Order: sequence, then structure tokens, then C-alpha cells
Amino acid sequence: MRINALLLVITISSFTAKAQEIDSDYDRNTDFKKFKTYAWLAPGDSVFNRYRSEKLYGGYITYAANLELTNRGLKIDTLRPDAVFVFDTMVKDFTKYSQGATLSVGMAVAGPGYYVAGSAPVAGGKITETTVTGGSYVLAMYDGENGKLVWQCRAKKTFDMADDIQKMIGDLTKRMFKKLPIKNK
Repeated sequence: MRINALLLVITISSFTAKAQEIDSDYDRNTDFKKFKTYAWLAPGDSVFNRYRSEKLYGGYITYAANLELTNRGLKIDTLRPDAVFVFDTMVKDFTKYSQGATLSVGMAVAGPGYYVAGSAPVAGGKITETTVTGGSYVLAMYDGENGKLVWQCRAKKTFDMADDIQKMIGDLTKRMFKKLPIKNK
């Protein structure tokens, strides 16, 4: 009985935890040792992006990313960068549906050489609807010489607007740059 209660608690807490996913890909034919300098390119129309609500933390994203790039020995060069970075974000509310636990009644019959069991739900299973905020954050690195995409990392996360957004961005940025094939200097 204790094990069933523990499993129920683990299952419920896994549904209420904030989802997070980070994935990355890079061009395996690129020599990342050649990248010593970088610059930022504004995503899309920079004048338009200044007024988009999800770009509110754009300055903090570039600040956190600059710290990570500096730790890897890269320097900013806006005239002739070896690499050009761009980021994009999206924040969206969506509806999440969850079903509560159902109460089941089970029955088993056993005899020499056989065992038969079955169960049927008898109560519970109420479906609830909640609004969840989800966001995605993409970092991309282009070769400054030929414009080719050489690395991209995407983070998806659900969060509350009451969360410490700057801390979340800093943590995600640090975890994303761990997937960059340029190691710390």
C-alpha cells in the first residue's frame, strides 16, 4: 500500500513540475577552433522587434550569452566577426488538460496453474483545464565568412510570469551554451 501511495505522489508531482527541454545540433564538418570573434544580428526587423512583448528580455539574453561567449575566449567584433549569433523567442499561453486519479476496484482468482485478474474504474478521473505559459528560446550561430548555419540550440520551457525570468534566462543560456562545441578557455 505504501508503494502505491509513493507512486501516486511521484506521478502527480511529475505532472505539476515545470517542463523543460533543450536540444542542440551543429555542423560536424565545421572547425569551431577558428571562431575567435563574434557579433549579434537582430532577429528579423529590429525596429519591429523592439515593440514585441516577448522581446522584452532581449537585452538580458544578449548579456547572458556574452558572458558565456567571453568564457569561451571569444571577443566582440562588429566589423569582421568570425561568427554571427542570432536569437529568437516566443511566449505563448496554452490550455493544459489533466485528469485526476481514478478509483478502481479489482478482483483476482487463482488456482493451481492459473491466475486471472481484472479491474474496473468506479469513480474519479475529473478532467481539469489550466492555462499554462510556455516559451521557446533559440540561439543560432552562423559562420561569418560564408553565412552558413553551424550551430543551433533550442530551449522550450513552461513557466509562470511570477517566476524570476532573468534567472531563468541566465540558467537556460548557460545550459544551452554547454552544447556549443567551443570549450571554455
